[in-house]
This record gives sequence, C-alpha cells and structure tokens, in this order.
Amino acid sequence: MTWWQISAVANTVIMAAYMAISVAIGRALWRSGQWNKNPLGLATTAIFFTCGLHHGWHTLHLLLPDRAMDLMAKHDDMAGHDRSGVGGPSGNAMRIAFNDVYTASWDIVTAAAAVWYWTLRERFPALVRGAAVFEDLKLREAAEQTLRESEERYRGIVETTSEGVALLDRDGRITYANTRLAALVRRTGPQLLGMALVDIVAGEDRAKLRVELDGVRRDGTQRLEAGLCHAQQRPVSAQVALTSRVGPTGEVEGILAMVADVTDQKNAEAQLRQAQRLDAVGQLAGGVAHDFNNLLTVIDGYAAMLLNQVDGPARADLTAIRDAAARAAALTRQLLAFSHTQVAQPQAIDLNELVLGVEEMLRRLIREDVELIVRGAAAPTVVWADHGQLEQVIVNLAVNSRDAMPQGGRLTIAVAHIDLDTAEAGRLGLEPGGHRLLTVADTGCGMPPDVRARVFEPFFTTKEQGKGTGLGLSTAYGIIRQTRGHITVDSIPGTGSTFRVYLPAVAALAVQRQADPPVDRLAGGAETILLVEDDPAVRELTERILNSAGYRTLVAADGRQALALALRLPTVDLLLTDLIMPGMNGRQLADQLTTLMPDLPVVFTSAHTRGILAAQGHGGAKAFLDKPFTATALTRKIRDTLDARLTTGT
Repeated sequence: MTWWQISAVANTVIMAAYMAISVAIGRALWRSGQWNKNPLGLATTAIFFTCGLHHGWHTLHLLLPDRAMDLMAKHDDMAGHDRSGVGGPSGNAMRIAFNDVYTASWDIVTAAAAVWYWTLRERFPALVRGAAVFEDLKLREAAEQTLRESEERYRGIVETTSEGVALLDRDGRITYANTRLAALVRRTGPQLLGMALVDIVAGEDRAKLRVELDGVRRDGTQRLEAGLCHAQQRPVSAQVALTSRVGPTGEVEGILAMVADVTDQKNAEAQLRQAQRLDAVGQLAGGVAHDFNNLLTVIDGYAAMLLNQVDGPARADLTAIRDAAARAAALTRQLLAFSHTQVAQPQAIDLNELVLGVEEMLRRLIREDVELIVRGAAAPTVVWADHGQLEQVIVNLAVNSRDAMPQGGRLTIAVAHIDLDTAEAGRLGLEPGGHRLLTVADTGCGMPPDVRARVFEPFFTTKEQGKGTGLGLSTAYGIIRQTRGHITVDSIPGTGSTFRVYLPAVAALAVQRQADPPVDRLAGGAETILLVEDDPAVRELTERILNSAGYRTLVAADGRQALALALRLPTVDLLLTDLIMPGMNGRQLADQLTTLMPDLPVVFTSAHTRGILAAQGHGGAKAFLDKPFTATALTRKIRDTLDARLTTGT
C-alpha cells in the first residue's frame, strides 16, 4: 500500500469522525430546541462539518488523481477539444493550483468558523453529559440568580416568622434553626446546630418527644406540647409540630419542626382555671356563710335578750356566747369577702394616707426582727373602695409576709401610679389606663409553684394546725376583686414573695366621715312594718325585737305571702325583707311593692347578696343591714330609714 493510499484511509476516518460529530451536535441542538438560540452549538457544528468536507476532498484527491485526469482528457477528446497540455506539465500545474485554491478556501472557511467559536466560548461551559448540548452561560447565571433570590426570599420568610423553625436530620439533630427558635431558648443559632432537639426540651417532656419523633418517621406528622429549656431558667411552653421531609427516593431524609410559643396562652388558661375554681369555691363559701349567719343572728339575738334579764354567773356565760358569735361572724365576713358578695361601702380613699395610717398598727403586728419599710407615691393615689376592707387587705398581706419570715427579714409596702396598656390590662382582666399599685414584698421563704397556684383558695394553708385559718389571702383576693381590681403574686423559694394589688384610679378625693356609732339601746316607734323572712328562727327573733321596740309587725314567710298581705292592709310604713329567698327574692318583692306604694321605704337584710344589690344599686329609700345583726342595729336602721322619709317629705 502506497503512502497516499494510507493517507487517504486516514483522511476517510477523520472525515467520518468529523461528520459524525457535526451530525450529533446538530441533532442534539434540534431536539433541545436550541437550534436558533445557541450560536456556539452552530459554530461547533460548522467547524466539524467544514473539517469533514476538507478531509473528504483530500481523500478523493489522494485516491483518484490520475483516474480523474484520464476521465477529463477522454471527455475532452470526445468533445473535440484540444487537451494536449492536460496531461503535460501545464496540466499538472493547473491541478496543483486548483488544489491550492480549494485548500485555501476551505481553510479560510474553517478558520472563520473557529474564530466565531472562540468569540462565543467564554459564554458557554462545555458539553453536558458528553452529549452535544450546549448551555448559554448567561442563561445559567440568570437561573442561578433567580434561585438565589428565591432562597433569600424563603429564608427571609422563615427568619421573620413568629414561630421557631428547625430542620432535623434523621437522627433528630438540628441542621438549621431560625432566630425565633434560638430566642425561645435564649441561645444563638450556631449554638443550636448539631444539638438534638430533645436536648432543648424540658426533662419531663423528653420521653414524649422521642416517641413523637419515632411516630413522625412512620406517620408523617405529629403534634405535642412540651416545655423548653430556657438558658435563663424562664418557663417556656411550646407547641411543636413535626413533619417528615421525604427525599426523591421516597425515604425520610429528615424532619421539619415548627415550634410555637404558647406560654402566655398557657398562663391565661391557668389563670382562667384558677378563677373558675375560686369562683366555684366562693359561691360555696357564700352559701355557707349565708346559712351560718342566719344561725348566728338567732344565737346572738336570743343571748342579747337573755343578757338583759339575768344577773350573776349566767350573765358572764351569755356574754361569752355573744363573744363567740362575734368571732364566728368575723370568720363568715371573711368568707363573704372572698366570694365577692359582702356589701361594701366604697368611698374615695388615698392609698398613701391609708398605708401611713396602718403603719403604726403593722409595727405592733410584726416582730422586732422584721424591718418594715413603707414607701408612698409622690402624688395622691386615690381609689374607690371600702376603707375597712382595704385596710384588712393590707393587714392580711403583712401578716402573711411576717409568717413567711420566721428568722426575720424585710417587709416592704409601696404605693405607686401605673398606666396599663391594652395588652397588660387584658392579661390582668382590668380596664386599660391609670391604676394604683400597692406592693407588699418580703424576703421570706417563698413558695413553690404548686403552693403559689393555690395561695388564694380559702382554707388552704401551709401553716401548722391552729396557726392559720387559710382565709387571710382568700379574703384579700375577694375584696380586691369586689373593688374591680386584681391581685397577683410572684414568689421564688428561698428568696421571698411579692404581692401586687392593682386598683382603678379615681380622679378626685372626696372626703367622707364615718357615721357616729349607734347608741346601745333599741330605737322604737309605732309604725307598721311588713317583715318577710324565709328562715323561721330568724323570723321569730326579728318579730320579737320589733314588737319589743313598739312597732306593729306583720309577718310573711316568702314574697308571695307578703304581696297578698300588703294588698289587704290599709297601710304599710316600711318593708323589712330578707334578700335571698326561694321563689321571689327580696329585690323583686320590693320592686313590686314600690310600684304599688311608691313612697314605701325598704330595708334589706342578708349575709349573702349574690350581687343582686350590686347589679341594681339601692337609693336613699332602700337601706341594707348585714346579717348577723343585733337588736340595736336592726331597730336603729329601721328608725333611720323611716326618719329619712319624713325628712324628705315623702
């Protein structure tokens, strides 16, 4: 085989390779839809195609040079052309010149395609997966920019959401945590990376979380409530939603954890439950106090009657009975204060003056090893409350703090102005705006959470038997709630407790004087009184007292009997009625009778009003007398009410 034959074979192989490459690139461009969009692909196809044609020409030139000239000469002879110089030296020169021109032309075309290719190559990375598919670098950069913007947008959403977000691997370790989750546990994002999610959950909830993590791999989604480990030991309650992250193969690659802070919600629910429990206990306490005060009324009333009829040792015994009844009545008043049903006599009171007024008494109540500090506000702190009840609140809180400091300590009572915003007022169940804050703080033993949660319940006490009734703080709670205020307690075991009393502010101070105490004798008269009382013992005692004072008494056991009796009477000077009665209560009876007799004075008696008078109020023609009452107090209240009608000319 001659050298030109070998060269011809080599050129044939190269031609075939170039043509195959150009066809492959062209086909890929056509299928990918880049035929009109990818100039680099077209330039590459052109280079390989021109190179293939060039090597094809060389193949023909090497394999058929003499044969081609012979065919050309024979053709000329048959046509009658003179080709005498074709096969000679001049013919060879023409062949060489033709080949040179052809070669130069294709080289120029190939060079032009190459230059075009090199001007485009900076924009394109290369072939994709070995196939002749080219990608415009500008398109790729645009796609990458879009991807980056999308990632930044979603990252911004995740970082600004109100919930904590964490990505967990298959082992439950945190691979990503947003700033909200880090803030919930008082850590930084880098500190959370690599930590197991169970490590930031409170110890008692970790077993529950492990069960839910196993369940989410199986079921896809799980929810639970758990406490979080706050770096500063602040209790944090969270609702955690776990969702599995599935990969392209369908296997669980990790878990998405959404953590919502529900601490405020849990606190509100706990306060609601406590308020409901205290209200239920308060209703029970009020009912018991009502019945008990009826008994005390009878006991004290008959003891008072006998006291005026006997001498000697029996008189001392009767006095002891009355003293015991008075102490029992004081206990029932505390129960009624807790149940918010004790009838108060509110007035404008300056808290500064009230605290300073009881300071001397408090110094006698507390021990010498307890330092008492009293801080008043710079300006008057006026509230609308019952003076005696509010004084009782301060005394009860101070005594409770004293008992919490058996080894001595410091008791601080402070008064301040405070403005509650909408959120804080809503949390406390108060109206937004100005309030007066009474703070009673001690450095005593403090209370654990379980004790703090029950501290306002009546009869709940941690003191030894005989050293506390469990009514002091419950009484304070009832008085404050009845005054449309609120009381809270913060306590840390070993550090002390702080009670905060919030009371609505009053703009101006109205000076009110206490009425002179009644004289210890019956205030008699001759008027006709309609007595309505459902308790037989109290009814009989009251009738005897009124008859002893000279009044003409007509008796009814309930509202219906009283109405029927009043319609038959020519005149009734005063209605004396129990407030809480079965069927028709005293308020309803008074409304019906005053419709028939507009000038009829009314005196209500009760130990438990259940808010009936508070809801509607009572004016000058309607008075109220607490049970248990004495004969003197009863007749004085009746006489004052009758005289008030005469004074006003009704």
